[in-house]
Amino acid sequence: MNTTSAFNTAGARPLQFPIPANVYAETVVSVKHYTDRLFSFRITRPQSLRFRSGEFVMIGLPNAEKPVFRAYSVASPAWDEELEFFSIKVPDGPLTSELQKIQVGDTVIMRQKSTGTLVVDALTPAKRLFMISTGTGIAPFASLLRDPDTYEKFDQLILTHTCRDNAELTYGQELVAALESDPLIGELTTGRVTLYNSTTREESARMGRITALIGSGKFYADLGIDKLNPETDRIMICGSMHMLKDVKELAESLGFQEGSLSHPATFVVERAFVG
Repeated sequence: MNTTSAFNTAGARPLQFPIPANVYAETVVSVKHYTDRLFSFRITRPQSLRFRSGEFVMIGLPNAEKPVFRAYSVASPAWDEELEFFSIKVPDGPLTSELQKIQVGDTVIMRQKSTGTLVVDALTPAKRLFMISTGTGIAPFASLLRDPDTYEKFDQLILTHTCRDNAELTYGQELVAALESDPLIGELTTGRVTLYNSTTREESARMGRITALIGSGKFYADLGIDKLNPETDRIMICGSMHMLKDVKELAESLGFQEGSLSHPATFVVERAFVG
């Protein structure tokens, strides 16, 4: 793992193309590489940008006349003065192949509208909130876990994060470990957040896809909790398309109903996902 955090624009690469109209042009302030597949970065936040924790924006690079934009969940909470993102590296990806090379001082462009379904206002209040994620699908939950509004609506937060290898779990582990020392929400989080990790390839203490772990009952036994119940629980889902489909079907089989901002209900799924 390596981190670049000093905000020094001296080494920034000059822009090869003009910034398109009606987009924000923001500066990279830090970059952290976790593995050869995953990295996070933070950029300056436009003063006029307003978003709900859990939403995504469209980001790109000023490296073409018509730059490629992709949906990225904002991993920082709505109150943060910077914007954080957690990204996969795809060697031949139209955006990520270049995005993974960004350095402090470089420019990232962003469309001006945020949107998304993983917001607490799309769910009715309940006792427990289950955040089910794979890979970089943990990003919107990183935002929600650092937002006081989440703790006003739910008593217990259970975050699941499944990746191929142990090293890919580091981002989520660092996130949860830092919650109690957070000056804004630390007191709210004590004893209320549980992280449940599993891997699908590398050997670990917990192996398997989250749907298999839930279906077998191991998930409940490991955590010592009651089974998912739409009377007491709410579910948010973000990650691979295969996982989204399986967890959505599981939720519906248990009596959960998909919600939205216009019709809040008992579970929500984010389909505009990169990685």
